[in-house]
Amino acid sequence: MTTIKANDLIDSIADSLQFIACYHPKDFIQAMAQAYEKEQSPAAKDAIAQILVNSRMCAEDKRPICQDTGIVNVFIKVGMKVQWETEQSLDDMINEGVRRAYLHPDNVLRASIVSDPIGKRKNTGDNTPAIIHTELVPGDKVDIHVAAKGGGSENKAKFAILNPSDNLVDWVLETVPKMGAGWCPPGIISIAVGGTAEKAMLMAKEALMEPINIQELIEKGAETAAEKLRLELYEKVNQLGIGAQGLGGLTTVLDVKVSEYATHAASLPVAIIPNCAATRHIHFTLDGSGPAQLEPPALSDWPDVTWQAAENTRHVDLDTVTQADIEQWQPGETLLLSGHLLTGRDAAHKRIADLFAKGESLPEGLDFKNRFIYYVGPVDPVQGEVVGPAGPTTATRMDKFTEMMLAKTGLLGMIGKAERGPTAIAAIQKHRSVYLIAVGGSAYLVSKAVKSSKIIAFEELGMEAVREFHIENMPVTVAVDSLGDSVHKTGPIEWRQKIADISMPSIH
Repeated sequence: MTTIKANDLIDSIADSLQFIACYHPKDFIQAMAQAYEKEQSPAAKDAIAQILVNSRMCAEDKRPICQDTGIVNVFIKVGMKVQWETEQSLDDMINEGVRRAYLHPDNVLRASIVSDPIGKRKNTGDNTPAIIHTELVPGDKVDIHVAAKGGGSENKAKFAILNPSDNLVDWVLETVPKMGAGWCPPGIISIAVGGTAEKAMLMAKEALMEPINIQELIEKGAETAAEKLRLELYEKVNQLGIGAQGLGGLTTVLDVKVSEYATHAASLPVAIIPNCAATRHIHFTLDGSGPAQLEPPALSDWPDVTWQAAENTRHVDLDTVTQADIEQWQPGETLLLSGHLLTGRDAAHKRIADLFAKGESLPEGLDFKNRFIYYVGPVDPVQGEVVGPAGPTTATRMDKFTEMMLAKTGLLGMIGKAERGPTAIAAIQKHRSVYLIAVGGSAYLVSKAVKSSKIIAFEELGMEAVREFHIENMPVTVAVDSLGDSVHKTGPIEWRQKIADISMPSIH
């Protein structure tokens, strides 16, 4: 019989969440380095470079890789010979660990969890409760996988129940492009087949925490149907040309995981869950000897990659930029932004919409005329920082507010991540606006461009309050120009054809 103390579990959960917030797994670093070396798309290669530079900076300074420090997922397997030295429930101990991790004064992690999700959606303030999956297994140890899953990738999870005779590969290849770029590729896609609806989704989530090992499988060769499916989908998904950040390129997925379980003869349940470029997970075991000991990657594990803007990059002063200026910008063009911009995301846009619906004015001091808005909810600053990690959030969630913002506030342009939908693109084209993207997965790197920050409105919304940032040389890419042309449409089409040409054998 093994006895495990409550504090050993609590401390291990807290330590692991702080750990994965700042350190990428070594296998992910290596896979991204390989993707960087082989990438031929300049835009995608630039995005991968920013992600790798951001990753190393976070490891050096022990700061979060992404501003979205995730919803906590815990898979815990408890040996049936384990005895707990505690009066608390297992869930209570885990949630106490989450609470301590996210409120750690030296490295505050962003609280993103809201209670009353169909009502007031009030932030819980400490990122609890976690999503906990418990299994009783033989043995005298406790085996734990901890992950922090960002909303951008979690929101792209898909599920369907196919007919047993349906083509699974065709469904995946049809579904992945519909996921857009909000999950911040390149990353890992996990596919689970069988069981029931909830079993398939659970298998897909858990498999995301397995090591990245597709290259080893390629070298070894597939032996099972699941392994053959992994290899086929790895090749065919990358042939879609979606590329890093959806800009078009050679690498969309670093690995594909496939899980399976017995299912009903009339069913073929299929789940897809992606992991983003801020993939965060760790595995440890408790055996009664104390809390888990976590070993960070060595700085030598990161490739020797640097990032700097190309010589022909356009420098933009946001304090003087005009409508005529933005109409000159082209899809895929890189800009360096300096000056002042406003921030805001879901909750702030909803507040603004409610004010307009009531015929009321914006709060005093909040003026969007001829300004840019950055869709971001930053991490709290520590140790003299101006702002914590401040990467972009998925812009499609603001699509339904785009016409209102452009028509009623005088807003000039927007900055976020991933593609815009038809509604937003139509509004951008109508108002001759523009949409820019920053790299998802480079939040700490982006934060270094922020020289001052102050809250302008809706302070009670916490990380979703409207702020004014003063920035210097913040790197962005023109994603939708004033004519409504989108690089997220043209880029993958271009690279899908280039990949097809590369793959096509020469005819003599």
